[in-house]
Amino acid sequence: MRDDPFAALPLHAAPLSFPPEGSAMRASFAGRARDSLQIFQAGIAAVQADALLDRTDWQARLPRPLAEYDKIVVAGMGKASMAMLAALRQRLGRRMYAGRAVAPYGYKNRGAIAPDALSPPCRVIEAGHPLPDKRSEQAAWALLDAVSGLGPNDLAIVPASGGGSSLCALFPPGISMEDAREAFRRLLVAGADIHAINKVRRRISQTGGGGLARAAAPADVLTLCLSDVPGDDAEHMYVIGGGPTLPDPYTAQDALDVLKRYGDQVPASVWRYVEGLAGGPEQPAGEPGRVRAVLLGNVRTALEAAAKKARTLGYRARIVTDALSGEARDVGAAMARRLLEEAPGSCLLWGGETSVTVRGDGLGGRNQELALAAALRMAGAAKDISLMSAGTDGRDGPVDAAGAVATPDTVVEARRQGLDPAAFLARNDSYGFWKRTPGLLQTGPTHTNVMDMQIALS
Repeated sequence: MRDDPFAALPLHAAPLSFPPEGSAMRASFAGRARDSLQIFQAGIAAVQADALLDRTDWQARLPRPLAEYDKIVVAGMGKASMAMLAALRQRLGRRMYAGRAVAPYGYKNRGAIAPDALSPPCRVIEAGHPLPDKRSEQAAWALLDAVSGLGPNDLAIVPASGGGSSLCALFPPGISMEDAREAFRRLLVAGADIHAINKVRRRISQTGGGGLARAAAPADVLTLCLSDVPGDDAEHMYVIGGGPTLPDPYTAQDALDVLKRYGDQVPASVWRYVEGLAGGPEQPAGEPGRVRAVLLGNVRTALEAAAKKARTLGYRARIVTDALSGEARDVGAAMARRLLEEAPGSCLLWGGETSVTVRGDGLGGRNQELALAAALRMAGAAKDISLMSAGTDGRDGPVDAAGAVATPDTVVEARRQGLDPAAFLARNDSYGFWKRTPGLLQTGPTHTNVMDMQIALS
């Protein structure tokens, strides 16, 4: 793997759209954008597979040395799984009996991973995200098949990262793929956060909630977790990627409560299945004492690296929180208000995941909407400030963007073009706005995922 997570971009391509030559906002924007990109890139580099495995003594969690296992199988799912498989292949060499990774469409041909790093016995399967599809079912069967039949002297290593519960999805009889997709879509549109959605996902998944570990029994199982959920408590390792090897920390009643709050449009088949589970016995995940997990990194890992880079660029860097949440447009406006009060030379960093309640028919994602709301709040201010909001996975919503960067000139420039930024925000069309104005961030897949980062510079 290469050190630069943007290295696979064509040389002529820029990850960030800039103002046209001669624009009044160009000189100020270019400097802030360049610094924001360097800070963001430092955070991304810190949560790449090689860096995470080198930083963590993950083998210490095993009950015996790697050399004592007869077979070692790697079965990963999520946006970081392809990179994790390549990194583990490099470290395990011939000791890897088989390797599987399930990643979103397009990951095979984008990213800083050499083609020969994933030659046999490795195989990468691409499937649907953020909504599962038929390939997600095939991927689930492929992982279950890879770990089935292992014995007590074998080891299954399971890299789990964000997106796994969609990419690797096998539903119980009675719930069709169409019903499951509609359930997740309805929960997203209703404003349910990732915690709430995952409570339902795990309950209707045959690989989530410990399903993969049950298939691997009686082998030892080690899960390598890259967190895309707020906080760093051990509990969060149980939910990353749908919790394929660890028991669900929440009950079926918790999933039912989510449906009662957000799921009035969720298909009846999902309601019936979850209602049938509520109050019933919980299933174990694998054999007791043979399933272990280690947290390799999270958004705090990325934020600390980003803060370090910001300081080398001359900023006074502070991490505000690594558990950001809330409605994206409200959070963006609040960040802009705080940034307007900051002294020059400051870098404020946030990490977490906001949500969007869809009111209109536009395209976008939470980061682009957050940045648009911030741009409206700081419009025309006589300060040299900027706010970047971006997904660490390189994708923000159902579009080809990671996020955007806003400045006080953003709205001024948009209005000069005859655009109405407030109207774009009202119809949730942040992508439509940023496609027409400077500041859209397009990195492509970064092969990692630790939620979102916001970088405010003054």
